[in-house]
Amino acid sequence: MILPIQITYRHIDHTEEAEQCIREEAAKLDKYFPRIMSCRVLLEMPHRHRAMGNPFQLRIDLGVPGRAIAVKHPTVQSVARRPGAGRKSKQAEVESPPKDLHGTIREAFKSAKRQLQDYAREIRRDVKTHAPLPRAVVARLVPEEDCGFLATLDGREIYFHRKSVLNDAYRRLCVGDQVIFAEEQGEKGPQASTVKLAARHLAPTRERKQSGA
Repeated sequence: MILPIQITYRHIDHTEEAEQCIREEAAKLDKYFPRIMSCRVLLEMPHRHRAMGNPFQLRIDLGVPGRAIAVKHPTVQSVARRPGAGRKSKQAEVESPPKDLHGTIREAFKSAKRQLQDYAREIRRDVKTHAPLPRAVVARLVPEEDCGFLATLDGREIYFHRKSVLNDAYRRLCVGDQVIFAEEQGEKGPQASTVKLAARHLAPTRERKQSGA
């Protein structure tokens, strides 16, 4: 994962092994959804669960274009809550050995992976079933901030981030290139959640640069 991961510990000591495990599992998420914009992880041991079978609780919050994904790994086995479960079941729940911390981390990230895969499939279905995406022209590029701006056909200017450009094509973009894009409402106004370079399009500005090289 390119973006920094924010890891918070609550009622549990920080360990290098736990942090390394979290970072390794987070890095794998890029395989399932490459445009993750933020990743926050909370690892805690709630007071009321310290004597339970699995005292650890892990929460993962992922920011992706158009959605926020949250995963909260359960901390207490639910056997005592099933109909017919009595005192013996409750005692077994309390006395069961603590679950491995690394196992808890891996299970939580597996849930995050499944949600990312589901969202990726949802996006692909939307692209296939909806009307063609609008076109725009690259108006400005700000390489030092990994972003740029699109000029739309209706005269607006739309912000986009490098991670929104499909197929890692940000480095190939030039001012004047035609693109297709999907728009969403960001914190500071409209922004492009997906940007794709129009097939085999070269802007006149690029042609001039190449011919003069």
